[in-house]
Amino acid sequence: MPDKSSDLGEIPEHMELQAGSQAGLHAAPRQDFLATLPAGRGERRLAIAIALVSLVFFIGFAPYAKLPLGEVWAFIPLYESALVVTDLITAILLFGQYGFLRSRALLVLACAYLFTTLMTVAHALSFPGLFSPSGLLSGGAQTTAWLYVLWHAGFPFLVMAYAVMQRPGQVSVDHAWDPAGHAAARRAIGIGVAVVVAGVAALTVLVTAGHDLLPAIMQGPRYAPAALFIIGGAWSFSLVALLLLWRRTPRTVLDLWLMAVMCGWLADIALSAVLNGGRFDLGFYAGRVYGLLAGSFVMMVLLINNGRLYAHLVLAHENERRALRRELQKATALRAANQALDAFSYSVSHDLRAPLRRVDGYARMLEEDYSERLGEEGRRLLQVVREGSRKMSGLIDSLLEFSRLGNAALTTRLLSLDELMRQAIDEQRGDCAGRDIEFSIAALGEVKCDPALLRHALANLIGNAIKYTRNKAHARVEIGRLAPAGIRENPDEAPPVFFIRDNGAGFDMRYSSKLFNVFQRLHADHEYEGTGVGLAIVQRVIGRHGGRVWAEARLGEGAVFYFTLAPEPNTAPDLPDPGPQTEDFSEPLQRRSPG
Repeated sequence: MPDKSSDLGEIPEHMELQAGSQAGLHAAPRQDFLATLPAGRGERRLAIAIALVSLVFFIGFAPYAKLPLGEVWAFIPLYESALVVTDLITAILLFGQYGFLRSRALLVLACAYLFTTLMTVAHALSFPGLFSPSGLLSGGAQTTAWLYVLWHAGFPFLVMAYAVMQRPGQVSVDHAWDPAGHAAARRAIGIGVAVVVAGVAALTVLVTAGHDLLPAIMQGPRYAPAALFIIGGAWSFSLVALLLLWRRTPRTVLDLWLMAVMCGWLADIALSAVLNGGRFDLGFYAGRVYGLLAGSFVMMVLLINNGRLYAHLVLAHENERRALRRELQKATALRAANQALDAFSYSVSHDLRAPLRRVDGYARMLEEDYSERLGEEGRRLLQVVREGSRKMSGLIDSLLEFSRLGNAALTTRLLSLDELMRQAIDEQRGDCAGRDIEFSIAALGEVKCDPALLRHALANLIGNAIKYTRNKAHARVEIGRLAPAGIRENPDEAPPVFFIRDNGAGFDMRYSSKLFNVFQRLHADHEYEGTGVGLAIVQRVIGRHGGRVWAEARLGEGAVFYFTLAPEPNTAPDLPDPGPQTEDFSEPLQRRSPG
């Protein structure tokens, strides 16, 4: 199988953006920074190849490290200027990634590269014969050598700190762009820069003002006997950093290239300060070339990674534009289809009503003028015809109403649901005449809704409760609100759940999936009248408010309808019985996941 891991020259498979997947960009981003991207086979092979080539050249240079060469004074400023530029760019790029990932390990590594930048500047200013015979920052003959030692010990020490710290984790985009987090990151970067500057300044003062307190490393252009132990200690820091990075699993791309950097530093120190004899020999030049190349590794892969991320951003932007164009085309087509559907609905309504009126009219004329001739059976059949035409007219009215509710624009405002519920009950008072019906309404609070649409939906739910309790001597309709703590572990995030419960006919939960479908009824017409559109209207209105509606019941024992008026972050778990909040009037209903 082909390698699916990341490679420096191509965008990995997991970076491909699905058109229109805007939620994926904000909720669960895949962050392809070097500090979080696992090292793939491509990177491992490239790093091993570079390490092998480096080892071959090291083996070739090592026996001739003490070979004297010409004193090329221009080499030092060129080498150290290039090193300052590469290390400073690397530090800036790492500070930038820290600002997004907020990882202390990345902050320490960025400070490490800033440390090498400043120490390189101090080393160049102290090098004898470069800017002045004894150097601009010279406290004596040992200043330059000690700056080199401290420089080559301090960087691997900070890399060791990076290797033992917790690796950066994936963060959400919302967290990454949080203003408070950005301010904290800027403060941390400022503190880190200040600490590094202060540390480099202190070390510079130590090797200049405290020059005579330090052991001698140089004897003229050659190394003193104690230099082997002092420089060997600095060399061991790079070896320990390499081993700690090796033990760090799983390795990221950044870890892998830091290992290559440490290999370069081992060769640098070995050739230019351990195996060679002094300044301006083969080891002196070759070791510094190793150091320059090692300092460039992380910068190069960071720049390549940034270029790849920018290409990914351009691709994502283009995909979003295409997705928006497609959505706009769909919206335009849908608007045209809705307009055509409205025209069709009104046309069908007119065309169907005319023959229905004629059928009903002729049936009424037959009933009035020829009633005696038709006989009892004939009159019964005419009643069936007239009842069928009236039912068909009611279905047409319900269908048009359902269509209008789906297209009407929402006009929402904050209002009292208690008052809206009472208005819906008042609209149904006519169906309560001569009946013993008790309405129990708990405090419902305020909701943001379209008053007309929601009142219409509530009237349908109240009307159902009144209708299906007609066979009860004492009917009861209970309206309330569930306690948030009983619904979700984080009640502050849960939208309120309202319920309307009755002690009427109920229904068989096996057919609950059909409850909110148009023209679907769970009771026969001779038991309870209706068109089967009311609950479909309720579901459409609640859905347009961003909520959901579901029901639970037992046949002959009543039903309870739940609804919310706001989107829920996750699917709601099974709901507890609301009995403890209000007085119950039937046995606890069986709780099931809403259909």
